[in-house]
Amino acid sequence: MVLAACVLASSMAFIDGTALPVALPRLRADFGADLASVQWVLNGYMLALASLTLIGGALADVYGKARMLRLGCVLFGLASAACALAPSPAWLIAARVAQGAAAAIVTPASLALIGATYPRAERNRAIGLWAAASALTTAGGPVLGGWLTETFGWPSVFWINPPLALVTVGILLVFAPKDERIHRRFDVIGAAILASAIGALAWALSQIGPRGARAAADATAQPRTVLAIVAGLGIVGLALYAFWARISKHPMTPPRLVENHAFLGLNVATLMIYAGVSIIFFLLPFELIDRRALSSTDAGLTFLPFTLGVGLLSGVFGGLADKIGARTMLIAGPAGAALAYVWMALGQEEPLMLSVIAPMTLLGLSFAVLVAPLTASVLSSVDQTDEGLASGVNNAASRIAQLAGVALAAGVASFESGYEVGLAVAAVTSIGGALTTAITPTPAAAKAGGSGEA
Repeated sequence: MVLAACVLASSMAFIDGTALPVALPRLRADFGADLASVQWVLNGYMLALASLTLIGGALADVYGKARMLRLGCVLFGLASAACALAPSPAWLIAARVAQGAAAAIVTPASLALIGATYPRAERNRAIGLWAAASALTTAGGPVLGGWLTETFGWPSVFWINPPLALVTVGILLVFAPKDERIHRRFDVIGAAILASAIGALAWALSQIGPRGARAAADATAQPRTVLAIVAGLGIVGLALYAFWARISKHPMTPPRLVENHAFLGLNVATLMIYAGVSIIFFLLPFELIDRRALSSTDAGLTFLPFTLGVGLLSGVFGGLADKIGARTMLIAGPAGAALAYVWMALGQEEPLMLSVIAPMTLLGLSFAVLVAPLTASVLSSVDQTDEGLASGVNNAASRIAQLAGVALAAGVASFESGYEVGLAVAAVTSIGGALTTAITPTPAAAKAGGSGEA
């Protein structure tokens, strides 16, 4: 029952991030908003989640895993209701930020509670079930989001969360074991610095392209200067965070992790790979609905090959990685994803089956090859005492990548050939991920059956 509660809790956070993109064209039309505003409906959530995930893990240790998971579910349910009732884009973005902050508690607390509940001999199997369920709900988000939007409207995407939150809280109140707390301080200053830096970079990325430049020109005579200043502030913020992590007594990311070349390389690869897939997840619904005139339900169904590939084949390829080694899988996965992006770009004028369905099948297969070995290699690249922290850092890296990918996608979409440009950028980042894993010392003891992030 505890495992079921943790699956329900984390599924709310995962599915919300992938169900919403399919609803964005309808949402954008209802509000009369531009792409630069709409992308912050996604990025407000991603920003809070990426910057606060490690803080959420520390709160679970300090105040109790089950207690913080219950609190996170209640906050997530309330924020979801606020999203569904939003009367304006500004309200929706603010509610999405609150949702992301709640998800930053829910996601690490759910996995930590599983670790605290199950004995070590049963822990990997329990985490594997949690990971499989999370992968299926994450990948199935576009299909569900499309059907809900088409049938009930875009607010229905958010109304599915409050009932799930109440059920989860009820299960935890009855079945969760007594919390064991440890004394640990959490780095609020570091989180604030990181959130500010990422937000500045994301805004600068969203202004790429003719529309962004014109919008900036309305407010200032030197838009390029403004963009350069904001981007520079973001880079300085990242450098300041790196400095703070070295002098802080309780940093979110201890320097020893940065000095671990295998861990660092695998997280850089995570950034590149997930930035690429985030670009296509943002651009494809607009291509399908606005240009090809598909319904929201049909647009969501085009993601079904990706859904089935990731949800059903990740475990199979995880077992294969045990036999042939993780390095081959870590190169083949992102390389296959890059090929899928190029395929979609070159076949834009072809029928739907050839230009979207077939390459999405390849993309799902590629991520099924990639997900389990990547996460398992990250965990096995650190000592056992750092596995929880390593999982948090890798999860934050994937969220930061999604944040940057969506912002970049919104920017390049303003070009006349924005869809093709976005796919080309996605292909380049994926190839960069493959090359990074190729030169990274992959741990020999990588466990392909570890927790996954889809």
